[in-house]
Amino acid sequence: MAKIILTKGGTVIQEMTLTKERTTIGRRAHNDLVIDNLAISGEHAVIITIYNDSFLEDLNSTNGTQVNGHPVTKHFLQHNDVIQMARYKLLYQVDTDEEIKDNRPKMFPVPRPDATITVLDGPSAGKEMLLTKVLTTIGRPGIQVAIVTRRPHGYELTHVEGQTYTRVNDTPLSAGARALKDDDVIDIAGTLMRFSWKSA
Repeated sequence: MAKIILTKGGTVIQEMTLTKERTTIGRRAHNDLVIDNLAISGEHAVIITIYNDSFLEDLNSTNGTQVNGHPVTKHFLQHNDVIQMARYKLLYQVDTDEEIKDNRPKMFPVPRPDATITVLDGPSAGKEMLLTKVLTTIGRPGIQVAIVTRRPHGYELTHVEGQTYTRVNDTPLSAGARALKDDDVIDIAGTLMRFSWKSA
């Protein structure tokens, strides 16, 4: 299981285990990790955790977010990454001594090739995204966002933002991840997209 360790000037302020799917960071009291400093935005960043993977996203903060000294808007976190916000640092660590048990159902019996998402309507109709990254975000930040996670044997879709759940084949996603199948139609933020396996 992963955790973040908040420090300032080399002094540890707080340690938090990433048990939630969305861990929000910011100055306002409703955040999961509150950093009470004017250099930190009210909603500064979020860490999205899906199974054993964590993904950092800056929420258009005023002063920005860095990982290992480089400005980022989105970043797939790895063990010992250092997230910096103003004078605060967050060390991301994965408990490598703990045997990670994967209790997910074996949804994908055989390895699959790359897949694509094609936009079906609107001004971007026909646009195709090749899903080669571990995590690919789709949707519109602040309205409705989902993440496509690439696994060794297939792809999964998880709703991460928005009061209305992303729909697949006109059925709203429930909590957790859903295995994507060839020709699934995704309805997100008013845009229709088709998931397809890439032809060999």
